[in-house]
Amino acid sequence: MTATDSNHVKPLAGWRVLVPRGGPWGDGVAASLRAQGAVPVVAPLINFGPTNDQAALDAALARLSAGEYDWLTVTSATTVDVLFAHRTEIPRATKIAAVGETTATALESVGYEVALVPDKDNSAEGMAEQIIGLETQARRILTLRSEIAKPVLTKLLIKAGHDVDSVVAYRTVGVPVTDRIRRDVENGRINAILVTSGSVAAQVREQFPEIPDSTLLAAIGPRTAKDAAKAGLPVSVIADRQTVDALIDAVSQFTLPHAADEFAP
Repeated sequence: MTATDSNHVKPLAGWRVLVPRGGPWGDGVAASLRAQGAVPVVAPLINFGPTNDQAALDAALARLSAGEYDWLTVTSATTVDVLFAHRTEIPRATKIAAVGETTATALESVGYEVALVPDKDNSAEGMAEQIIGLETQARRILTLRSEIAKPVLTKLLIKAGHDVDSVVAYRTVGVPVTDRIRRDVENGRINAILVTSGSVAAQVREQFPEIPDSTLLAAIGPRTAKDAAKAGLPVSVIADRQTVDALIDAVSQFTLPHAADEFAP
């Protein structure tokens, strides 16, 4: 290795990082981690279970494909899994709003075009505010949500005069990890765990009751960090933007082994 090569040691060389979602999104994150020198361990902790009202979802997706909506709002990467699993065609005339960069990336990774991501507030409120600001005329909007999500977005859009169909797209279900991954986490062989949503935080807490202090828990943004704290997870680092790149970048500021006080210079 030449002196020049040694300056290009990848920032996450030697790291094993747990990626908590599978599918196209998980593949994309794994590729980004590999590019930084890490070994990604894809271990989906959550998946979607079918909605309790499949007929309502099927009807809504048929209306969506037929071009009956001006907007579709997507508030989680899991909703993208549902759209993808149903092979849903979305006409170009229907604009898609994604709550944050993670959701936008998930949409784009399966071929959907995103028209809007809130500038500052990556929340249902922030999304509603931006759509209401853009649309002065009443529009037909489909909001797809999880069974446990409060219909905040729907209420704000209706209050502003829009015609909204709010449909439950899925139930979030935990996916048990393999015994090997559980052992690897407990023995400290996994150096970092990416926490990308409140649902993931709850599963990390439940499935890994004994996480060593040396394991870095990285939250994708302040909202997820708050959810993780509620679940009782000691988050070590919070990405400054709600993107996977920012999350990986935040992890790469640490050195191995990486107690919280061992920031890389």
